[in-house]
Amino acid sequence: MGFLDRITRVVRSNVNSWVTSSEDPEKVLEQAVLEMQENLIQLRQAVASAIATQKRTERQVANAQSAAEEWYRRSKIALGQGNETLAREALTKRKSYQETSILLNAQIEQQNSVVATLKKEMRSVELKIAEIKNKKDMYIARARSASASLRLQELMGVLESGSTSVFDRVEDKIIQLEAQKEVICITNEDNLEKKFLALESSDNDIDTQIRAMKAQISNTLTEK
Repeated sequence: MGFLDRITRVVRSNVNSWVTSSEDPEKVLEQAVLEMQENLIQLRQAVASAIATQKRTERQVANAQSAAEEWYRRSKIALGQGNETLAREALTKRKSYQETSILLNAQIEQQNSVVATLKKEMRSVELKIAEIKNKKDMYIARARSASASLRLQELMGVLESGSTSVFDRVEDKIIQLEAQKEVICITNEDNLEKKFLALESSDNDIDTQIRAMKAQISNTLTEK
């Protein structure tokens, strides 16, 4: 199974576990992205290792080819000196290095294919992670909005629960306070009215006394 398939399986597993449980969606999504990034790190390490192996094989090919050329040069020296046996041994060595070079070149072709596949998978995983990160942010925003809406609905339910809602009780209290204020105003008005009545009553009493005094004086003068 490829790395991309592995990552897709991890994401599905995490999301499925959240859907069937009461886990925090933010934590689940964050964990899924974290695991994907860890898998991406492993994939990058695999690509780096494959490239390193390829480069080592290329060096081995170069060394084998260089050795083959060196043994060919030696075979010519031996043959030039009339030592055909030594020349054949040198050519045998040359052939061995040439065969090694051919085998190593075949390995390089396979390694090129592996490296190309790993690089392609790595780019696909990087794009997939970027896509899932964007979706993660969107889903987290939606989850937060849904959670806030749910809490608001629960709060309104609490406020409106029972035969008399909180707002009804508040309104009753306000009506009581307004009634008390009205009673106080009426009482104050009554007290003020009584004061003026008392004042008027006092003024009338003085007038009566003055008239009586005037009458007594007038009677006294008449008798004289």
